[in-house]
Amino acid sequence: MLKRHAAVLSAAGLVLCCANIAIAEDAPSLTERQAQTVDRLIDAGLEDDVAWEVLESVTTEVGPRLAGSEAEARARDWGAAKLKQLGFKNVRIETYEMPYWERVKEEAEIVSPFPQPLIVTALGNSIATPEGGLTGEVVRFRTLPELQAAPETGLEGKIVFVDEPMARTQNGSGYGTAVQKRSQAAVEAGKRGAVAALIRSAGTDSHRNPHTGGATRGGAPTAVPTAALSNPDADQLARAVNRAEGPVTVRLDLQVKTAESVTSGNVIGEIPGKTDELIVVGGHLDSWDLGTGAIDDGAGIAITTAAAKLVGDLRGKPTRTIRVVMWGAEEVGVYGGAAYAEAHKDEIDKHIIAAESDFGAGPVWRFDTGVAEAALPKAEVIEKALRRLAIIPGDNHAHGGADIGAIRGLGVPVAGLVQDGTDYFDLHHTPDDTLDKVDPAALRQNVAAWAAFIYLASEMDGDFGRLPVAQEE
Repeated sequence: MLKRHAAVLSAAGLVLCCANIAIAEDAPSLTERQAQTVDRLIDAGLEDDVAWEVLESVTTEVGPRLAGSEAEARARDWGAAKLKQLGFKNVRIETYEMPYWERVKEEAEIVSPFPQPLIVTALGNSIATPEGGLTGEVVRFRTLPELQAAPETGLEGKIVFVDEPMARTQNGSGYGTAVQKRSQAAVEAGKRGAVAALIRSAGTDSHRNPHTGGATRGGAPTAVPTAALSNPDADQLARAVNRAEGPVTVRLDLQVKTAESVTSGNVIGEIPGKTDELIVVGGHLDSWDLGTGAIDDGAGIAITTAAAKLVGDLRGKPTRTIRVVMWGAEEVGVYGGAAYAEAHKDEIDKHIIAAESDFGAGPVWRFDTGVAEAALPKAEVIEKALRRLAIIPGDNHAHGGADIGAIRGLGVPVAGLVQDGTDYFDLHHTPDDTLDKVDPAALRQNVAAWAAFIYLASEMDGDFGRLPVAQEE
């Protein structure tokens, strides 16, 4: 048996060896002209001012762009005009309908035993409190699982406070855990008869800026009025609970405005190629209303628009058509991404690869893909081209971005130019999301990386395969 196993292993090794040789022989390589063009694009990107101009323009001329609002409508007009000004073709706005939510008033205070104001912000899709607010005893839970494990009786008339902190990480992985309390606190509080829910903001800063964000997806209202405390205010409320000899009582007043249906839309512009195959890149146009949407996600729009323009400015047409999309209504339910997939399902096979920039303006440090295994050698070519920008190879598990999730589910390969997000969640969804937080040098490095990626995705022979199509539930 041992000899037989040895023979099988030997044969397997020979096959593997030969397979590796075949892969190496078939691995794509750039022509001298392509390699020189990549270098020129990277050099140009590192000197690019278009991205900054685009970002300064949208954050100054439009400012906050809450999904479905009049400001987001102005942003769509701004986006179409900007793409035309920069030379993009086939510029259009593709509209769709969605539910609407808007904050009107948000106040909180400790009533007793230590009276003082608390800084809060309503979470997206929170229902309103009664006019004048509501008052209740605070019950603190250190984590969301602690609340979920609590009995379903005993919290009637109380205000639930989920005090779970968020870990700071380079790739933002701490957010996936921390954000669960944002979507689940109201549900769990409502199950147990509580009258409201407060959470420690899903953020990593120590400033008195609460972080907003959607408490639900799909426009559904929360079970109870729900707000996020700034991290210092969460600390203060926790100390009050610990130091008080009796109950801590809080008054919460949230007033909101809603509508069943309003118009949002995606802004699209193209650099026509020699073929109708599509490279799709972009960011989301909407933002939360507290800041001016510079980090989330004006930077993503600026980076991808400027990078695509650099490729479009090359002599001659690109091989594949480059489509830039400014998706609408991402923050409140990824409506723009879903609408794009529906509107373009008949041409989905023409989508060669898609990527979204939606993680701020920090430098790109890693390149991930989500492509067919047979296309990995092409990914390696892009990885090598990006190394001069201090970008390392990643893995083949990229999700690509929220707005391209729907077309990824239809089989479209994706890529991820992963930014350094160490400080991203200091600013995310806060009043501090403003232009002054963007480093122009890091913005240029992004443009250089994206320009190289777009060019190579357009010009390399063959495609990136197809991903498994997601099964409908």
